[in-house]
Amino acid sequence: MQTFTVVFLAFLLASALVQLWLSLRQKQHVSQHRSRVPTAFSDKITLQEHQKAADYTLAKGNFGRIELMLGFVVLLVWTLGGGLEWLDQIWRSAGWGPLLTGTAVILSMMLIGSVIDMPASLYRTFVLEEKFGFNKTNMKTFVIDLLKGTALGLVIGVPLILFILWLMESAGSYWWIYAWIGLTAFSLLMTWAYPKFIAPLFNKFKPLEEGEVAERIDALLTRTGFNSKGVYVMDGSKRSGHGNAYFTGFGKNKRIVFFDTLLEHLSPSQVEAVLAHELGHFKRKHIVKGMALSIAMTFAGFAVLAWLMQQDWFYTSLGITQSSTYMALILFMLVSPAFTFFIGPLMSRLSRKHEFEADEFAAQQSSASELIAALVGLYKENASTLTPDPLHSAFYDSHPPAAIRIAHLQKQR
Repeated sequence: MQTFTVVFLAFLLASALVQLWLSLRQKQHVSQHRSRVPTAFSDKITLQEHQKAADYTLAKGNFGRIELMLGFVVLLVWTLGGGLEWLDQIWRSAGWGPLLTGTAVILSMMLIGSVIDMPASLYRTFVLEEKFGFNKTNMKTFVIDLLKGTALGLVIGVPLILFILWLMESAGSYWWIYAWIGLTAFSLLMTWAYPKFIAPLFNKFKPLEEGEVAERIDALLTRTGFNSKGVYVMDGSKRSGHGNAYFTGFGKNKRIVFFDTLLEHLSPSQVEAVLAHELGHFKRKHIVKGMALSIAMTFAGFAVLAWLMQQDWFYTSLGITQSSTYMALILFMLVSPAFTFFIGPLMSRLSRKHEFEADEFAAQQSSASELIAALVGLYKENASTLTPDPLHSAFYDSHPPAAIRIAHLQKQR
């Protein structure tokens, strides 16, 4: 067994065991606090609602552990188990060049992965979400979404794959810089195009109707100096009972989107407070900072890949007998999560810092009390647990735990 094989297995096993340990901590912590609503929420959320959120969290955790173990096995089968080697030899026998062979291997692997993930996706939608009253999707919509997503993935993904592989093959030792520039430009293009061309393929968007909500939003946008291409309502209830709001696009193509489920459950003043929070992310430049961090990490990733691509041990240690540019890309995408898992808490901490800053902006431009009421309403409607395990939350949660976030907002009043 080669050195890198041992290193890979050590990181993979460590990350899997830590994820399992964190999941079991979450299970124990939520179960222990299931019988009583936290004091800060005792007058806002009933015991029944609190227990539903706990049961929903526990159910997702139980299924998540199964998915974790399945993912662990599938990754080993692809690499040390010879799955990628087998797939590579099949397509090499066709006698095509490296670009077509590499694209065929990547697409085949993605297709097999989708088939493996399909039972989990069906269970999550039609059993887990259905059990807790969140699923609004029928099988027809599920299948249509799957077909649309697959077609869109091919239309967008195949040219991108061919472009990256072509650079890896033909652009010399600095291919990775050109690929980084190309991928960055592509990501920015997709961010711009998503609200206008992609999102409407899956959901219907209509302008927010006139009324108190629209008046409050217009006043908020005016006093914060925010310009957008409009405020839209999305038919989120077509698929799920969960509510949300988000910004999409950039530049002159920015849009504000509310799920119809969110508008159904929040008052006009609460909707205004939620939007003020989202505006806070924009005004505090969190979106730009997030994009810059992502671009920087992509740069580092391509640099590492460029070096690994030249190392024979990178292939042989992971079960591949014939090195190639496309196999280097595949292996890097497969194994890198095992090595980057432990920076998760740093990313989550940065995200939570941004959430606090956005909450502070909302308190200044709208109302801390109304945002608190809106958040409590969203916790209730989305069955979000009020009592997550602190360590589990530190690893995974992009938002602060409910009690900490509410306490922070109360200081802003």
